[in-house]
Amino acid sequence: MCTLLFIGRPSQIRCLLRQAAFGIFFTVSVSSVLAKTLTVIIAFKATQPGSKIKKLLGRRLSISLVFLCSMGEILLSVIWIMFYPPYLDVDTETDTILLVCNEGSSIFFFLEIGYIGLLALICLGIAFVAKDFPDRFNEAKNINFSILIFSSVWVTFVPTYLSVKGKNMVAVEIFAILTSSAGLMISIFLPKCYIIFTSPK
Repeated sequence: MCTLLFIGRPSQIRCLLRQAAFGIFFTVSVSSVLAKTLTVIIAFKATQPGSKIKKLLGRRLSISLVFLCSMGEILLSVIWIMFYPPYLDVDTETDTILLVCNEGSSIFFFLEIGYIGLLALICLGIAFVAKDFPDRFNEAKNINFSILIFSSVWVTFVPTYLSVKGKNMVAVEIFAILTSSAGLMISIFLPKCYIIFTSPK
């Protein structure tokens, strides 16, 4: 949904909100996947005899992890908006005068993406540990694949973003957002739908 802030005529409000919204929404998404991965690992460990980590299972761990991870991105976005706010700018480098959003600080933009990338890397590492779990814990394999797609999109995004200008930059970012979101959702939820629809009635 945050791609809607990138589409259409730019305004000062849109310029201020769009990168912050993108960063926060994606951090919540990736940290939710991270929380899910940890839940799968804890569930596997809890089934082993004599395990004392059953008390970690539950919503409290997931909610706390998502909240803590999201607070880092929120803090980064608040500092960015307070000290180096994005603003409405005019691009006169081409024959056509274009209204564009100047990010204010490219450092904060890449810090935002880097923070999400760090969460994705941690999630990938944890999911990789769980990839050889028995079939009833095979959700870790789906998570692993989804994070691989997500990471691949954003690794290719950075050089592409740096090599384009003007409205093409917005198109590249929208494409990266939609592709990585689709990769996460399809890889995690499509196998669940397959199991639901193919299970005996």
